[in-house]
Amino acid sequence: MSISENVAAVRERMAGAARRAGHSPEEIALMAVSKTQPPERIREAYNTGQRLFGENRVQEFAAKFGALADLRDAEWHMIGHLQTNKAAKTAELFRAVDSVDSLKLAEKLDVAARALGRRLNVLVEINVGGEAAKSGIAPDSPALDELLIAAPRLEALAFRGLMTVPPFTDDPQDARPYFRKLRELRDRIAARKLPAVSMDELSMGMSHDFEVGIEEGSNCVRVGTAIFGDRQKA
Repeated sequence: MSISENVAAVRERMAGAARRAGHSPEEIALMAVSKTQPPERIREAYNTGQRLFGENRVQEFAAKFGALADLRDAEWHMIGHLQTNKAAKTAELFRAVDSVDSLKLAEKLDVAARALGRRLNVLVEINVGGEAAKSGIAPDSPALDELLIAAPRLEALAFRGLMTVPPFTDDPQDARPYFRKLRELRDRIAARKLPAVSMDELSMGMSHDFEVGIEEGSNCVRVGTAIFGDRQKA
């Protein structure tokens, strides 16, 4: 199937999941995960009407950004683990960082965005599965409170919500308790009404489990393989 057909199929499945969850399909954002994809394939997705894209590596995206610079209304999000020494380049290239996992990183992004006169939307990445190999803040870690309480002084960052990558299993249903855990955490944080912290966005669900994510409250799904096919080698 072509990228156009894949996008249409994903959107149809998203709409079905949204209806099952009692939501309007228009409430759910589709992010095309374009990591390792060459500019021509990203452009093909753009030509279907896709505007929201996620990239995992700063250097990889920087190398292809020039070939995509004319896509003026495309919105580029950094969704991979980010080292603090990449903060300046990230603030330059991306509109949002969906993988903030420490106060130190947030502070570096804030300084970089201020220097550019920009404001970055950010999501806090939560490691719901407690996997040592994955980045993200543990749901019950004091580091999460530390980061959220610091939000008012990080004026170049707009805290918009939470993101997670659950443990991978062959059965998408196995992700459900992790997605539910993130939604419940979001609800608890939202109830605290912390200054300068919005919990409007819940980014969870990828190619193999995005329907379950939507059923559990996700309003942004990150889909790569189901749109572009098997990943290209980086």
